[in-house]
Amino acid sequence: MKFMKIGNRPDIFYTEEARRSVSSDVPCDLIIQINNTTYLLHKYPLLPKCGLLQRLCSEAGNPSEVTLELHDIPGEEEAFELCAKFCYGITINLSAHNFVPAFCAAKFLGMTESLEKGNFVLKLESFFKSCILEGWKDSIVTLQTTEKLLEWSENLGLIRQCIESIFEKILTHPSKVTWSYTYTRPGYTGKHNHSVPRDWWTEDISNLDIDLFRTIIAAIRSTKMLSPQLIGEALHVYACRWLPDTSQSSPTETSVSQTESAVEKHRQMLETIVNMIPSDRGSVSIGFLLRLLSKGKIIGVSPSTKTQLIRRCGQQLMEATVKDLLFPSHSSSDQHFYDTDLVLTVLESFLMQWRRQSSQEDGESLRMIRKVAQLIDSYLQVVARDVNMPALKMATLAESLPEIARPDHDNLYRAINIYLKEHPDLSKAERKRLCRILDCQKLSPEVCAHAIKNERLPLRTVVQVLFYEQERGARPTSRKPPPVEKIHEGEPPQSVSRGDNHGKSTSGLDEQFGRVGSVGKVTCPSLVQIVHHKMIKSDGKHQLESERKVGTGKLRESEEEGMSGNLRERKSKPDYSHEKGGNR
Repeated sequence: MKFMKIGNRPDIFYTEEARRSVSSDVPCDLIIQINNTTYLLHKYPLLPKCGLLQRLCSEAGNPSEVTLELHDIPGEEEAFELCAKFCYGITINLSAHNFVPAFCAAKFLGMTESLEKGNFVLKLESFFKSCILEGWKDSIVTLQTTEKLLEWSENLGLIRQCIESIFEKILTHPSKVTWSYTYTRPGYTGKHNHSVPRDWWTEDISNLDIDLFRTIIAAIRSTKMLSPQLIGEALHVYACRWLPDTSQSSPTETSVSQTESAVEKHRQMLETIVNMIPSDRGSVSIGFLLRLLSKGKIIGVSPSTKTQLIRRCGQQLMEATVKDLLFPSHSSSDQHFYDTDLVLTVLESFLMQWRRQSSQEDGESLRMIRKVAQLIDSYLQVVARDVNMPALKMATLAESLPEIARPDHDNLYRAINIYLKEHPDLSKAERKRLCRILDCQKLSPEVCAHAIKNERLPLRTVVQVLFYEQERGARPTSRKPPPVEKIHEGEPPQSVSRGDNHGKSTSGLDEQFGRVGSVGKVTCPSLVQIVHHKMIKSDGKHQLESERKVGTGKLRESEEEGMSGNLRERKSKPDYSHEKGGNR
């Protein structure tokens, strides 16, 4: 930061009884009132340098003592006192912090070269051009101070010149940047990094008012010299600097901590930022877009802004991680922690664009939908742990994906299993509603083996799993079975990354039944044993018995169709299932 020192006399201004005076043997003959402050000064040092004071004293008829009111002077008392001290030859220090009010006040008082050579306006203009505009941070600080004197600064050309100086420096190649700048990114240390980062300028301009910031960004975009990603990073830094962090606060905390005027200011700021986002896909991250959408939902942005954000989030949903989707619910009507409605809205936007733009047989289209399905299933495994999460919201989100999106249902099973464990008081209808989403034919052998022994599942689901597992075992297979992984329930799901294979994570299943056997040779209890075990632990014996009969019939049909050789061998042995069925 550069400074300019003018004058060499000591400060002789002092305050007495709410009046500012100067220590002098000469009686004061010029009284100037500015707001609630009265200045007792002298004509002889001020009038030769201030054209306005000359004219006002002349109009007063040149009495021995003149009283003038200067309530409309720009910069008020502070700026006037700088001008007055210059007239007295008192030492003053000028910098980017006080230049604007001093310059505007000097212009207001008419302290020009036509009155006296080397007057205050000329010295200030020289300091502005040779020091402030040449410096990076000086230009930004000066531009910041124009906010309090916006009209004066605009008319005097200060805003335009500062913006042009900042604009030129931003377009400078990083290798030619020699001035100091602010850069506080995690992991970056200037001492060990000799090269200047491409986004070196983003933090400093984030200190500006939104209108000035928008003007600079618009000027940069018009040149098309910087990439959309750099523009997006500047918007991201600015949003983090000014918009409130709503990721941790509750609805009541948010409403109490922000006044209505603050909410309106943040609403306008967010809408401005959204309108400045380059249209190029990937110019901003999906995480940033989702945070803007979450904040916009809380402070109530316009429908057009919300629609624009939802569409952009849908376009980039496949780039998201589970962490990007975890936002607290800020609705006063919701008792659960996670905002699943926001995720569902974005998912619906993605699906709408996916169906409109792609063919389901296209390889890239299939890869996209399956990556999103993997993301949603991993997200469900996290939100399933929320004890207040309604089963309907879980089911709605899980069902929103088309059938082609999931090549297997292992991750979906894990999510449902976690939910059933965390919500033991679910009604029978709710449990059936959740488990109805599962396609038992798409469960891997190891998951089937776990599901068969899972007492949290409805009996109908267990019967279906066992039937399809027995049917699959009857079909010959030539491919080598995959290795078995130990099944855990307490571990959180692995975050979705670009290189992950679908269904690799094994989190979300129980260990209570021990290690599952080889996948190629899953040892399953008979259907009758499962039904009989369920009947012992259930109050509705007649209903379970009916389901048992249906399941037994399906099993027998499968055995007759696919295992005729084994059927003849079984007929030579006692039919234990029939015996148990007869001893009801």
